[in-house]
Amino acid sequence: MGRGVFLFQIFLQILITHLLLYISQVKSSPYTRLCRSKHILTVNGEFPGPTLRVHRGDSVIVKAHNDARHNITLHWHGLKQPRNPWSDGPEYITQCPIRPGQTFTYTLNFTDEEGTIWWHAHNSWARATVHGAIVVLPKNNRYPFPTPHADFPLILGEWWKRDVMGIPGNENITGGEPTLSDAFTINGRPGHLYPCGEQEGMSRIKVERGRRYLFRIINAVMDENMFLALAGHKMTVVGTDGSYTKPFITSYLMITAGQTMDVLVETNQSPEMVYLVASRAYNDAFGAGFDHSTTTAVLEYYDSDGGSNLFPRYLPAVNDTPAATAFTRRLRSLVDDTHRIDHLPMQVDQRLFYTFSVNLQNCTVAKKHCKGPFGRRFAASVNNISFVTPTKVDLLKAYYSHITGVFESNFPDNPPTKFDYTGDNLPENLLSSGFGTRVKVLEYNTSVEIVLQGTNVLVSDNHPIHFHGTTFFTVGWGFGNFDENKDPGGYNLVDPPEQNTVGVPKNGWTAIRFVADNPGIWLMHCHLDRHQNWGMTMVIIVKNGNTPETSIIPPPKDLPSCD
Repeated sequence: MGRGVFLFQIFLQILITHLLLYISQVKSSPYTRLCRSKHILTVNGEFPGPTLRVHRGDSVIVKAHNDARHNITLHWHGLKQPRNPWSDGPEYITQCPIRPGQTFTYTLNFTDEEGTIWWHAHNSWARATVHGAIVVLPKNNRYPFPTPHADFPLILGEWWKRDVMGIPGNENITGGEPTLSDAFTINGRPGHLYPCGEQEGMSRIKVERGRRYLFRIINAVMDENMFLALAGHKMTVVGTDGSYTKPFITSYLMITAGQTMDVLVETNQSPEMVYLVASRAYNDAFGAGFDHSTTTAVLEYYDSDGGSNLFPRYLPAVNDTPAATAFTRRLRSLVDDTHRIDHLPMQVDQRLFYTFSVNLQNCTVAKKHCKGPFGRRFAASVNNISFVTPTKVDLLKAYYSHITGVFESNFPDNPPTKFDYTGDNLPENLLSSGFGTRVKVLEYNTSVEIVLQGTNVLVSDNHPIHFHGTTFFTVGWGFGNFDENKDPGGYNLVDPPEQNTVGVPKNGWTAIRFVADNPGIWLMHCHLDRHQNWGMTMVIIVKNGNTPETSIIPPPKDLPSCD
């Protein structure tokens, strides 16, 4: 980033209400955190970027101009983009990047999303600072729970002392782990437990007594799932990933990378105290010694005289898998006279089984320069295939324009080798993966079930899997190897949570169902960026239906070129 200046002029037009909104300038701005100053990529000088507020059913035009040294794309995480994969945003998947000096117009059509989703860059590590909330309000502002007096986005992020744009390049050269961040943040600030946190200020949430607030929580962290707790107040979870959930009260959250959660808080405590919001990583791959850093923010009453800080009574430890499991199993879709889940497939046309593994490959440079285990380099895979991203043409254009030689339509429905996926001391020959740009093709309107199986090939982890272009229902999950004869009998087909990002448990599995009724090319990937960069990515093509109304719309005229 350094001397480079990023400049976007983003014009938002809500077509239904004819309201024209301008969000001007994304640029390189000076910020000071952890006692050190540097320039970071910002929107309107803000980190995180500004919140976009729309109503369900609105359409929005975003015109993005890149006046930067680096390429950029924007992804609208959780927006289905019906028939319009051109505006989905992942680099070289649905578009070529917006190069310096270029402009691209995104068209965003909000359909049945309601609640909190978010936007972020989808190329290199730009999303470390290029991200913000999208608030999708219900029509007529009628909520299925008591109407909040106000809402606050709480975005969990990170801060590096170094230039984040150089991290993936170094990782690709050495084959090692990316540089860990120096701090977690809440709304861009690390909090008082980090060096200089008190001097540099904490993110503050000012509230009135006797009110009801909706906290819109987004995990924008690059490489960690997160725990979060609030001192002195009960939290009621009412939504996740732009869909409503059956309300439940909790003392903490576990929110996977890429997920959003809507949480109601009643401000009924004494103003004599200052109440802390605290968040730390949930990482069960490396044990309790991995990362104990905790970011904090302040919830403070308007009539407070600045009393003592009160820390949450219970914030789970970094490797507390039982706590993560107990929270996750409470998520259920809201089902009542108004809210239905009629699009949950009861019968399945196609069953797929995908394994998610961390792998090792031989180095292409001298072993002494390789930073992976045993003098090798990290890779990652789905069904033992590490995804290779094209660079000459994006996949969507290749598919739409019938350009051959860019991808193969033979992604396997099952792993090529069946083994004890979660066993210990797995054979050496399982460590390596193949490479390829291979996609899975689905007929329009196919009802699909995918079992997402974590493995212990090199190391097991909780993988947050994000699916573009659709939401899915998480109908089942468990630990160990999926048992096709026993486990489907325990599926929840009554009120499973509707999500776009779901955590596959460490050494476990998750079963999702959806209807492939959105034609286009759609990415499925781990939202831990190190795993995505290593190849834990695959692509699904949903073919056109038989009518223009069930087919991909033509590409926009200003679609960026890869030349």
